[in-house]
Amino acid sequence: MPPPHGRFLSSPDTIGGYAVAAEDAGVESIWVFEHAVIPADYASRYPYNPEGRITIEDDDIPDPLALLAFLAGVTSKINLGTGVLILPQRSPVLCAKECATVDALSNGRLHLGIGVGWLREESDAVGTTFTDRGARTDEAIHVMRALWREQEATFEGRFTRFERAKSNPKPRQPGGVPILVGGHSPAAARRAGRLGDGWFPIGLRGEDFAARREEMRAAARDAGRDPDAIEITVSGPAKVSTIERYADQGATRWIVPAWGDTLDECRRVLDEVATLVAP
Repeated sequence: MPPPHGRFLSSPDTIGGYAVAAEDAGVESIWVFEHAVIPADYASRYPYNPEGRITIEDDDIPDPLALLAFLAGVTSKINLGTGVLILPQRSPVLCAKECATVDALSNGRLHLGIGVGWLREESDAVGTTFTDRGARTDEAIHVMRALWREQEATFEGRFTRFERAKSNPKPRQPGGVPILVGGHSPAAARRAGRLGDGWFPIGLRGEDFAARREEMRAAARDAGRDPDAIEITVSGPAKVSTIERYADQGATRWIVPAWGDTLDECRRVLDEVATLVAP
């Protein structure tokens, strides 16, 4: 995960150079996230730090799919992930088209991490409702998969309806773009078990991670799915003993915040990860 500070993510030379350096270092994937807007005065509590405030509200946060499309053009192998895209704030029909386009133009390298969002004021600004964001997310997953899978898709849902809709290009990956359900809540764990190709338990550690993992696996079994087939992606510092502990619990991808104040510092961190952690 590249540093989201200052203009790092919106400078083509900087973020492009970072992606190339990550690919050269043998990194499997690069992950970016989204906020369409962050209102200056919000009452919602950010769930991932004790102060309840996000610390990057004045930094550049590009649209994640546009950014990944750019990175697809400067790389050839590294996978491209959203960690996470706020799905209920988007039209699932348009999002399906955007994701399929990025996947086709990257030769099948997109991984779509999704979340329901925590910032009510952002949802209001975008023009979507906040209280039903979970139901919107569930339906949006079905909508996108129908459009990716079917040549003439018909869907009749609570929020989205269309008949014999053609959406091309299709994703390059067979079965469509993998969807990783992100979040720290029991609802997110259950959604991953019911609907996800993967689970991205943001901010969970120790006993909380283990408890949510069992909720995810139980939901998968209840839905008639194989819980072992649901990939687990975890993020955290590049500490080998910690990574090994989560690997023993089923984690298959570890997202490292490979950050530095300059591109050269980031290259050094990426090289350290490649040399000390990856083996």
